[in-house]
Amino acid sequence: MAHSVATLSKAEADIRRIAMRIALTVSPSSALRWHGGVLAKVRTLAHNPSMWPLAEEAEDLGIELRQALYGKRRQVYRILYTFDGTTVHVHRVRHAAQDRLTADDI
Repeated sequence: MAHSVATLSKAEADIRRIAMRIALTVSPSSALRWHGGVLAKVRTLAHNPSMWPLAEEAEDLGIELRQALYGKRRQVYRILYTFDGTTVHVHRVRHAAQDRLTADDI
């Protein structure tokens, strides 16, 4: 059963910011590929959102925050989301090397 996926405003801003950085530091075509790929990965969460593990900060935040990974080598990004049984809520998209989320980041 496919669930709905809601990408929240902070996650949308993260995606735009990361794509812009890639366009400026690598190339516009790389940014377009990354953007399309991360959105495709987000869409896959609709099919089995519970398959991905809890994020490290889930216990500290007191929510069932999960993470799906996108990318390879040194360019891995964490797609951080919650699932309420019917809808996947994508909260943030962050580089794997970034600090853990705090309550203010959600």
